[in-house]
Amino acid sequence: MYATVIFLGINNCSAVIQYVTTEQTAMYREHFAGMYSSWAYSLAQVQYSLEQTEFIVDLKGIYLGMLLVSLTPNAMLATILSSAFYTIFNLFAGFLIPKPQIPKWWTWLYYLTPTSWSLNGLVASQYGDINKEILLFGETKAVFAFLEDYFGFHHDQLALVAGVLLPCLHIL
Repeated sequence: MYATVIFLGINNCSAVIQYVTTEQTAMYREHFAGMYSSWAYSLAQVQYSLEQTEFIVDLKGIYLGMLLVSLTPNAMLATILSSAFYTIFNLFAGFLIPKPQIPKWWTWLYYLTPTSWSLNGLVASQYGDINKEILLFGETKAVFAFLEDYFGFHHDQLALVAGVLLPCLHIL
């Protein structure tokens, strides 16, 4: 699940940067000719990406690529900046460094990182209600207790995770 969350986002962001850069030229030409406003183009891109993807995991990469293309002057700079975001999304996803082990002065970045919410939702929804005992680190614990203690993923907080992720689809 961790690999899926990270690599789908990276793959989609890398792919969409070239596509949006190419389409941006046509948008500028048609905007300055008075064909339509930039808001219409933006809404059409969001609608298209929603129709083409099935998971929020995919959308965070697509929207990051769109954001970077719109903020930078060319695709090369957007690609370079995207690698910094990949590192942050990877480091603060809550897997390599679990949430309880992140230093307190960095937890704000954990909460701002979309991969942490995606991973939290996937893992907690699939494994957060399993009562089976497992042996980890020389200690026997239930699967849900391990997820809560080690990763900070709580099954009873799935509504919060959905509440954070679903509005992001409509805002972006």
